[in-house]
Amino acid sequence: MESPSLARQYAVRRGAKGPAHKNGNNTMHSKTKNKNINIAIIGTGFSGLCAAIKLKLAGFTQFTLYEKGDDVGGVWRANTYLGAACDVFWHLYSYSFEPGVGFTCPYPEQAEIQNYQRYCAEKYQLYPHIQFSTEVESLRFQEESAQWLLTTKDGQQHHYDAVISGVGQLSRPKMPAIKGMDTFKGHSFHSAEWDHDYALAGKRVAVIGTGASAIQFIPRIAPEVAQLNVFQRSAPYLLPRFQREYSALTRWVFKHVPWYRNVMRHAIFQLADSSASAFIDQSRASKVLKQVSLWHLHRQVKDPALRQKLTPDYPVGCKRVLFASDYFPTYERDNVNLITQGIKRITEAGVVTQDGTEHEVDVIIYGTGFHATDFLAPIKVKGRRGLALEERWQKGAEAYLGITVDGFPNLFLCYGPNTNLGGNSIIYMIECQVNYILQCLEAIRAGQFTTLEVRQEVIRDYNIQLTKELDKTVWSQNCTSWYHNAEGKITNNWPGTNERYRDVTKTLTLRDYELG
Repeated sequence: MESPSLARQYAVRRGAKGPAHKNGNNTMHSKTKNKNINIAIIGTGFSGLCAAIKLKLAGFTQFTLYEKGDDVGGVWRANTYLGAACDVFWHLYSYSFEPGVGFTCPYPEQAEIQNYQRYCAEKYQLYPHIQFSTEVESLRFQEESAQWLLTTKDGQQHHYDAVISGVGQLSRPKMPAIKGMDTFKGHSFHSAEWDHDYALAGKRVAVIGTGASAIQFIPRIAPEVAQLNVFQRSAPYLLPRFQREYSALTRWVFKHVPWYRNVMRHAIFQLADSSASAFIDQSRASKVLKQVSLWHLHRQVKDPALRQKLTPDYPVGCKRVLFASDYFPTYERDNVNLITQGIKRITEAGVVTQDGTEHEVDVIIYGTGFHATDFLAPIKVKGRRGLALEERWQKGAEAYLGITVDGFPNLFLCYGPNTNLGGNSIIYMIECQVNYILQCLEAIRAGQFTTLEVRQEVIRDYNIQLTKELDKTVWSQNCTSWYHNAEGKITNNWPGTNERYRDVTKTLTLRDYELG
């Protein structure tokens, strides 16, 4: 449920006019310096909104945001499962230029995060630029006009000088390939498509998967269901999550004492950035991270047999490290059963494990993650000479700085390949990407050339070096995670700190690009 205090702080109405944003030299204005550029932005999550805000502050006026849903928010609009929340402090999970001072707890929940995004869209007057309920079907580069032809699912076509993708890595729910799924006669749904109309109270429930979403909704549904069977393929590493409700005084201080808020952000940022070394295989920080996680497990789970089931059998950090303080205690409830036997098939009545046992249930909830390595899918993208992006990426997605791809001029990616993090917040990474993209667009706007296309040797050398660094991380270990594609290539993660990424994206070097 949305917090009343945050609703007051971010009291916005779609269609109402928000104030112009002034912060130093970032005064909102509408005059462009030179030629006009027509820009498409796909998605209205943190990436799309950040891109639109920065464009507007820089004086770009001709841009359109395409949103397949009926509201802004991206994954925070789509994921409304019980307990959906961020596992990063709000200080880092809001824009550096627009601190989320209205949040009511350290780790904000879904409703508060989406309300913050609505607030940003309203304040920076983005709603007139957004086409809701409009899904982009394809992008095709037109060589004769040096423009992108954007086609929507309803058949509309528009031409743009540049396209910014803000679709993210976690936007398409992934269903497992389990025999017999279509024969189940009960109710079923993916956690990212939570069915709020279906009452779980008193039901026998199966949860398949124990990833980031599952560890949040399992403690929420356990008290109301009759029986909860959790099917675990591999145990996650968990760290404590010290969640609490802020007092009125604390919220006042965050809102009205900027220096205190900024000191807090800086301290948390530095601490989070220092965690990057924990993802180097066998590093001292990695060993400390593992010990803290195991301490957390031993502290909360006293039953040795249960504790053994919940102990990971892979290097810490190889899969996503999660934060929760209410997950382990859930398994001490009489109505909760942790099942580590592999799933053989699904029947009309329930789930059959490899030992032949059939677990009869009324509903199956799939907490099985997303198609994280299929960047931009299902949008069909074709660049120069009709080259399909999926063909360019047939051995795995890659991009220069995670932002540009050879053969696809004036196509810019936010949260693209190898820009995800093991530690710290993706929001700052997105800001770095948008600042880099803005430099590209301002260079085009200056009028000396029409297109930028990263040179093949530049993206090649960049990804060779990136692979060498990734090979030293725990992500290269032999464990299954969404950080890899089917061939085992690490396509999602950045092997360094936020500060290092900021430095490499700080300045556009035009010699890295073919200019047309």
